[in-house]
Amino acid sequence: RRPRDLRQEGRGPGPPARWILSLLEKNPGPEPSLCALCRSIPLSLRRRSKVMAKKTTKKAAKSNELDGKEFFAAVTLIEKEKGIPRHYMLEKITQALVSAYKRDHEGVTDNVFVEANEITETVRMYVKKEIVEEVTNPATEIALAEARKSLPSAQSGDVVRIEIKPRNFGRIAAQTARQVIIQGMREAEHSMIYDMFSSKEHEMLVGTVTRVDPRNGAVTLRITSDGESTDAYLSPSEQVRGEVAHEGDRLKVYVVEVRRSSRGPQILISRTHPGLVKRLFELEVPEIYDGTVEIRSIAREAGSRSKLAVWSADENVDPIGACVGPKGARVNNVVAELGSEKIDIIKYSDDPAQYVAAALSPADVLSVLPLEGSKSCRVVVPDDQLSLAIGKEGQNARLAAKLTGYKIDIKSASAAHEWEEEDALAEAERAAQAEEADDEDVFAEEPADGKDTLPDDKAPTAEEPAEDSTEEAPTEEAPAEEAPAEEAPEAPEA
Repeated sequence: RRPRDLRQEGRGPGPPARWILSLLEKNPGPEPSLCALCRSIPLSLRRRSKVMAKKTTKKAAKSNELDGKEFFAAVTLIEKEKGIPRHYMLEKITQALVSAYKRDHEGVTDNVFVEANEITETVRMYVKKEIVEEVTNPATEIALAEARKSLPSAQSGDVVRIEIKPRNFGRIAAQTARQVIIQGMREAEHSMIYDMFSSKEHEMLVGTVTRVDPRNGAVTLRITSDGESTDAYLSPSEQVRGEVAHEGDRLKVYVVEVRRSSRGPQILISRTHPGLVKRLFELEVPEIYDGTVEIRSIAREAGSRSKLAVWSADENVDPIGACVGPKGARVNNVVAELGSEKIDIIKYSDDPAQYVAAALSPADVLSVLPLEGSKSCRVVVPDDQLSLAIGKEGQNARLAAKLTGYKIDIKSASAAHEWEEEDALAEAERAAQAEEADDEDVFAEEPADGKDTLPDDKAPTAEEPAEDSTEEAPTEEAPAEEAPAEEAPEAPEA
């Protein structure tokens, strides 16, 4: 390196460089060539520089040795910071050292192993080789003469352990070991996150908005649970219609599913799932959380309206009043979280008629007739309540059908007689079809001439004439007599 470059870098020059600097200071003229400067260095300074270079190389070589204390201290630090178990990291590092050695030495099988002693804090790597007279595979065999240099009592057929120095690994082998360790740490972190959030399926979590996609409005949330954090993707289809999120907002989301993937665990979250309404009521209503009041069914159209069917085994507890709260405080907190979504709370009943009538609230119901053999019913409402029972664009009837699981047919009181007419017509059609089927059966059983017919296996064939030829003769000549009748239409043409 040129002395002036060394001075610019702020590095202290060695003895040869100081000699060159002194020459430059004594001769302020044009700078001589580098070769001329190097030739002017005295021999004593050159030797001193070589000795210092050897000492530096030995120190560097010694620092490349695998220090057991530093190794175990690093493993302990990783366990403390990332929570990765100590035995898992030792296994991955052992695997990385073996992979690095195999990368540099072809033909190596399972004869390489690593001994990590936590008590003495030492890490040693060995390769097993069999002593043979003639070596055919250097990766697994060693010559007898070479083995006796270090072990004079060695015999042919013995297996010796040869220690391997990790500092002798090449650059590619070291990179391979590094990649194996990093990959092992990633897998451990992903496994920990998956185990943590898989237990949170069908639960409600709070996340912080970290990014909002300006193109489609998709939101990325940072979700934290029990010290573990991960990113979750809230797609536009799982967002409440009309809801706008900004960076830094805190949103309550429902965890639908947790999946494994090559990039780590994927958490599917939603703001439109009916389970979010259930978890919000559990958070606001203590009676639901402790099981005194049960939510039997939920039907939801996110951003518009939801219906809940609640029930309590305790006769002294009003399930609807418990959910509404004093002055509607409990249900208003849920409505505020859902963006002013309307919520109807009804009482569950085992009687389908009462259950369907309550599900159609706020409309009044005159009668409910469940149909046998199918989960459907007919509902009669007052004339002025028909539009209220159906709802805007059929929303009320649709939510009631989802809530109860019944197919609901609604008519006003003045149009209820149409069902009777439809039933009468359907009954008449069924009776007519039954009569036609009976006539066809009778026609198939009785022949047209009223005589008994022979079975198919006893009927005479063309090759086997019937025994009573006198009776069958007229029937065989009948076509011959009818022949002129067939030629009758040809007469006018002649």
